[in-house]
Amino acid sequence: MTPGIRKRSAAAGPIDRRAGIAVRQTAIEIVRRVSADGAFADVLLGHHIDGFEPADRRLLTLLVLGTIAWQGRIDYELEQLSNRALTQIAPAVLAILRIGLLQLRFMDRVPRHAAVDTAVEIAKHNVDTAKAAGLINAVLRRAATVSIELPPRHKDQAGYMAIAWSHPRWLVEKFIEWFGSDQAERLMAANNAAAPNVIRLNLARGTRDELLTFLRGEGLEPADGGILPETVILRSAVGIGPGFSSSGLYYVQSESSQWIARLLAPTPGAVIVDCAAAPGGKASHLAELAGPKGRVIALDINHAGLLRARKSALTLGHRNIDLVCADLTAATPFRAGQFGFVMLDAPCTGLGTLREHPEIRWRLKPDDPARMGQVQLRMLTQAAGLTRLGGAIVYSVCSLAPEEGSHVIDAFLAQRPEFAIEHKPAVHPALAGALQPDGTLVTRPDLDGRDGFFAVRLKRVR
Repeated sequence: MTPGIRKRSAAAGPIDRRAGIAVRQTAIEIVRRVSADGAFADVLLGHHIDGFEPADRRLLTLLVLGTIAWQGRIDYELEQLSNRALTQIAPAVLAILRIGLLQLRFMDRVPRHAAVDTAVEIAKHNVDTAKAAGLINAVLRRAATVSIELPPRHKDQAGYMAIAWSHPRWLVEKFIEWFGSDQAERLMAANNAAAPNVIRLNLARGTRDELLTFLRGEGLEPADGGILPETVILRSAVGIGPGFSSSGLYYVQSESSQWIARLLAPTPGAVIVDCAAAPGGKASHLAELAGPKGRVIALDINHAGLLRARKSALTLGHRNIDLVCADLTAATPFRAGQFGFVMLDAPCTGLGTLREHPEIRWRLKPDDPARMGQVQLRMLTQAAGLTRLGGAIVYSVCSLAPEEGSHVIDAFLAQRPEFAIEHKPAVHPALAGALQPDGTLVTRPDLDGRDGFFAVRLKRVR
């Protein structure tokens, strides 16, 4: 695979200098807070994005997510361009440098002089960065004329790939261990690309065609459909915010995530327990699939997350969701064998969602997948105890790590032989075709363009 930089286009059309500065100022502050304060990029983008016009929203998202995703590659270059350790550079100054270098290396629609001049202008007008304006100008002007060589691949392949594709070395080594060098490289390239913009139509409010007609009238542009009738892939995310629409006609949810409720496939009128329900996306999907005569019990330890789930359920029009705050790792508030349908979309490292959450790669530690696997096994054991004879439980994680996926299932089945994987569950025909021969559901951004998920449907057979 060619290790060259993959260009991301900025917003089309001429640059409004005043708007461009405001966008970059906001991007700089978000990047600084993500790096220095441990904030989450998607949350901060959600707080700021409504203040901008559509084209500037796209640019803001590209600047923030692109800078964080390519941070390893950018920092490698900045250390050489500045001739100093980055720990010697103040966080606010470093954020300006990172965003400036992102534009020079990865955004071919931004003129080089504009990227440099805007960065310097912003620095001069900020009390925390004014004294560093000269440094910023020198580093970025040098970057505009000098190419920085990558470390030699033949001497240290993992070290080369870590810089070339901007992932921590330990994670590169894990990807190579799990998937081999070629697939690891393709995966990392996919992790640095923009994720598709996907919504789940609320089919309780109308047919697919009716909802699409309305949404087109609201300015949304469907590009394609997924394999399920409720899935819509949009041309852009302009006009939608995080979570759900105020109209209640759709929920913002990745395609892989939508598949999880469909894998459980509750029957109309079923009572379902969702054992890690916050912030409520899958619970509302299950409520729709079960219908108004069905019931979803949404359980989670996160009280604030449950409140968000209640808000989205009310907006979407689902009155058949009950909320329960409880810690599944300790015990369940229900008696054993009570439910025919159980969902456990377990908390995980999120290694399958690095496109939307690029900061995850810089925060995880090498032992986190195995540590999370232990938590997930405890939760699965508790959740499975709620499943009655003949009932089904779906276990899922948005992670690519075997320690959180197949290893958890292997350990669980060794302990609980009364459960078995359903190799051919009665699910939507399109989803049935996506299952692996062993009955597992595995998605990956480099293989099918979808977020990385592992899921399996288990049946209690005795």
